[in-house]
Amino acid sequence: MLTPGKRRAAGFMNLALATALLGALVLGVGPAAAQTPAPWQMGMQAAHSPVEHGIQSLNTLVLWIIVVITIFVAGLLAYVVWRYDHKRNPVAGRVSHNSVLEVAWTALPVLILVVIAIPSFRLVYFEDRTADADLTVKVTGHQWYWEYTYPDAKGLHFDSYMVADEDLKGEQKALRHLAVDNQLVVPAGKNIRILTTSADVIHSFFIPSLGVQRYAIPGRTIETWFRVDQPGDYYGECNQICGTNHSVMPISIHAVTPEAFKTWLAAAPAKFSNASLEPDTHQVQARFASAQSASATER
Repeated sequence: MLTPGKRRAAGFMNLALATALLGALVLGVGPAAAQTPAPWQMGMQAAHSPVEHGIQSLNTLVLWIIVVITIFVAGLLAYVVWRYDHKRNPVAGRVSHNSVLEVAWTALPVLILVVIAIPSFRLVYFEDRTADADLTVKVTGHQWYWEYTYPDAKGLHFDSYMVADEDLKGEQKALRHLAVDNQLVVPAGKNIRILTTSADVIHSFFIPSLGVQRYAIPGRTIETWFRVDQPGDYYGECNQICGTNHSVMPISIHAVTPEAFKTWLAAAPAKFSNASLEPDTHQVQARFASAQSASATER
C-alpha cells in the first residue's frame, strides 16, 4: 500500500510528465498551411525547400531535447520534494562536494550543446549560398515595395506592390496583405540565387515556407538561395520594421515548371517594357494612401 508520502510523490511525477507531454503536443502539433499562414496556426508552415526542411528538422531535434530535459528536471524536483520532506529528513545533510556529480552536470550540458551545434553549423553554411545557381534574382527593397531584377535575362526588372483591400478580387480576398500585382516568377526544382539590397532603409526578405530570410541593406548585397520543390504560390513579408507602411510589403513567389518559366520569360520583356528604372514616388504614395488612413484609424 502506498503511504501518503509516496502518493504525493507519484502525483508530482504524473503532473510533471503530463505537463511536459502537453507542452510538446502544443508546440509540435498544429494545423499547418502549405504556403500561407492559417487561423490559429501554432506550428511552422509546411516546408517546400531543402533549406526549410533542414530548419524544421533542427527545430524538431531541439524541441525533443528540451522535452527530455524538462521531464528530467521536473521528475528530479518532484523526487527531491518527496525524498527530503521535513518529516522524512528532519536533519538536513551537510554534503558540499561530490566529484562524480559535479563532472556529470558539467559534461552533460556540454555534450547536449555539441549535439545541437553540429547540425546548426551545417545548416548555417548550407543555407548561406549555392555554388551552382540555375537562376539569379536581385531583390531590392524600397519604401514600400519590392523590385525584382533578372540579371540573366538582360536585366529584366519590375516592381511588386501590394494589392489594396478595395482592389482585391475573387480568391485574392483570402490573401489580404499578401496579394501583389506582380509576382516573382521562378522555375520549380531549380537553384535560385537571391541577391538582396535596399534603395533606402533596411528591409528583410522573408518567405517562411522556403526557409528564406535575408536583410536588404543599403549599400550592401547579401546572398542566399532556395529551391522550390513544386509549382505553386508562396508568400512572405518584409519582417524588418522599415517605416509607416512596413506592414504592406508582401512577397509573392509564383513557382512554375521550367518549361512554363521559359514561356513566361519570353513574354515578360513586353509586359514590363514600360517599367521605369526609377520608382515612381507619386505612384507609391497614391497606392498606399488608403493603407495609411486605415492604420491611423486603427491606432
